[in-house]
Amino acid sequence: MGRIINRFSSDVESVDEVIIWNFIDVVYCLVAIGGTLVVISTSTPLFLVAVPPLVLAYLYIQSYFIKSSQALKRFMSVSKSPLYQHFSETIAGVSTIRAMGATPRFIFMNGAKADLSAETTLAFGIGNRWLKVRLEFLGALIVLGAALLAVLDQGRLSASVVGLSLTYAMNITGDITWLVRSFSELQNQLVCVERIEEYAELRTEAPLETAARLPVSWPSEGRVEFKNYSSRYREGLDLVIKNVSFQVKPAEKVGIVGRTGAGKSSLTLALFRMIEAADSYWARAAATDSSQSLSSSWPRQESDLAGFETYQGGSIEIDGVDIATLGLKTLREHLSIIPQDPTLFAGTVRENLDPFGQREDAELWTALERAHLKDHIVSLAGGLSFEVAQNGENFSVGQRSLICLARALLRKTKILILDEATAAVDMETDELIQRTIRKEFKDRTILTIAHRIKTVMDSDKILVLEKGCVEEYEAPSDLLKRKGSLFYKLAEQAGELKA
Repeated sequence: MGRIINRFSSDVESVDEVIIWNFIDVVYCLVAIGGTLVVISTSTPLFLVAVPPLVLAYLYIQSYFIKSSQALKRFMSVSKSPLYQHFSETIAGVSTIRAMGATPRFIFMNGAKADLSAETTLAFGIGNRWLKVRLEFLGALIVLGAALLAVLDQGRLSASVVGLSLTYAMNITGDITWLVRSFSELQNQLVCVERIEEYAELRTEAPLETAARLPVSWPSEGRVEFKNYSSRYREGLDLVIKNVSFQVKPAEKVGIVGRTGAGKSSLTLALFRMIEAADSYWARAAATDSSQSLSSSWPRQESDLAGFETYQGGSIEIDGVDIATLGLKTLREHLSIIPQDPTLFAGTVRENLDPFGQREDAELWTALERAHLKDHIVSLAGGLSFEVAQNGENFSVGQRSLICLARALLRKTKILILDEATAAVDMETDELIQRTIRKEFKDRTILTIAHRIKTVMDSDKILVLEKGCVEEYEAPSDLLKRKGSLFYKLAEQAGELKA
């Protein structure tokens, strides 16, 4: 977040406002210096002899300065991001910080990040002072040279011509100093262009739509099958999911458990294609092509899809259709998720439940009633038109979770993913959500990433992951019969086994 804010604030400002004025200063100084050299050379032609060495000296100082100043400019730009990030996080969680008595610690952390940013700015300023001292010294040499040449040629030159030459020699000092500084600053500000270009040329996702033809009412059953599936977060990193194979039958309830880092959330990201299969077509295209060429390679006809199969990373199929052949919009609109952090947006309750305006108000009220939230929304001023604050700050965490539940009820998709949906709510709300899920989603396929082992004990099957691999995949009753199973150990640690 801090990096994005930094680029859209100071970096964009530099590109829009600062660079153009630096460029104008460079042109102005070049013209002024050229005119001054003509005047001095006309009055004292011998001065032309001193021009080449002076030019070489200025170029050397400038090249030496730019190498270090560009690095200092990068440090200065990078040091702002943690400060923005920390400040944004502090503002968002200020009530929690105060409640936990952590205010001094956050003030200290903010001060440390501010000091680091100030230190890089100071170092950059000291570099500019270093340049100014040397440029002033060279400017003094120019005035000295013009004065000496005037004295040596005093018999030919009049007092007025010498005065004109010395006046311009004194002015050229400031012009040359400003030229070098403006050109150096222009070079430094191009670092901002480089940083923006880095984000502008980020690899894009796969296309929103492809030419794949889907069966009518797909997915009609909700069967999910992973076939030797492997994935990584980006090229060059280790696999986070390794050769995973399992099948979820239609309307089956599967709990996904494992220790931290086992790959539970990565499995969800893979299902939504937030991450692609390792060595798949899209993973290779994103790693080698620019976003423009990647966009132009989208399949336009059904016959083009033949080359879009996955390679060594395996595949994920929903009702027999390889999701790698689908557009992201087509895939994701047929999946529902209740996330661990319930997400609400600034707007009305209606817009949060139905952001695309596809449902009638009666359907929204029905969904809220099934989510046990209708009474609360009715009590609010405006009902469905009640304004939700940024991040849903005017709702409790439990109420936000119930709104997300109502949103999932409206989607009516055959596959529902619960990504530790009750991890941040109290036990009462947890029980309410679990009861609603069992009742309202009984005919849908549900994949539940478990935060509490208790929430998946009544699942049809348990998928146990360990270091990105499938360790066990059986009914919970069968796994609990084997004391050597990993699920038995996890349930024991959670205190879910009866003595």
